Amino acid sequence: MPRVDLAPDTVTGLWRVAHALADAARPATLRHFRAPGLDAQNKDAGGFDPVTAADREAETAIRAVLARLRPEDAILGEEQGRTPGQSGLTWVIDPIDGTRGYLSGTPTWGVLIALADAEGPILGIIDQPYIGERFWGGAGEAFVQGPMGKAPLATRAPRPLSEAILFSTFPEVGTADEGAAFARVAARARLTRYGCDCYAYALLAAGQIDLVIEAGLQTHDIMAPIAVIQAAGGVVTDWTGGPAHQGGRVIAAANPTIHAEALAVLNRDE
Repeated sequence: MPRVDLAPDTVTGLWRVAHALADAARPATLRHFRAPGLDAQNKDAGGFDPVTAADREAETAIRAVLARLRPEDAILGEEQGRTPGQSGLTWVIDPIDGTRGYLSGTPTWGVLIALADAEGPILGIIDQPYIGERFWGGAGEAFVQGPMGKAPLATRAPRPLSEAILFSTFPEVGTADEGAAFARVAARARLTRYGCDCYAYALLAAGQIDLVIEAGLQTHDIMAPIAVIQAAGGVVTDWTGGPAHQGGRVIAAANPTIHAEALAVLNRDE
């Protein structure tokens, strides 16, 4: 299907809606963050995939705004699934990306909001309510607003992999083979860090790091980061260099040069 053609005034209105959604999620997430006795249910019988009252309340708050402002659009949310629409546009929502970090009290989780058509993301927001930082990009915009004010987003200039900073959420990355592939890249990078969930993608868009490599992602995990990073000058693909908006194995890079070098190592059979 072709991309949805949006007039400039329509894009301006969609940005207002996107920020309204992030604003609505903030109080719902902060109400429970670091609260005594916060409980989580496990959605994965074979592991640990937590969901809290904050996840559910934040998505409910976002959906209430969409019902009022954009009832013609579809919604894909992590906790409440898919709601059909008629406009060709879909709001992709992860009400708390990084619930494990949220449960641990670390401020590296975030609210992810993206607007997409059949070809992928059009615009996206990575919002960290506790710090008060919001990163947004797409449709001609790329900015961060936070404690230091508002600034344009721009990814890092090219540098060799040997000088790069690499992030992933889990040291295991994915399967044994996926972990081995990631380890090849990590062995060549200057610094490897773990555990930031969506905040790592925000750091990449802000020019702080060079690479994020992950596996096993869902659409709601990556749609907003793709929009923000691409708007800031970066590259996001799957491990074959193809589109990544459906999730799975993802490599996000500050520029095409470091992307190509890391991708070659990632796919080298050693």
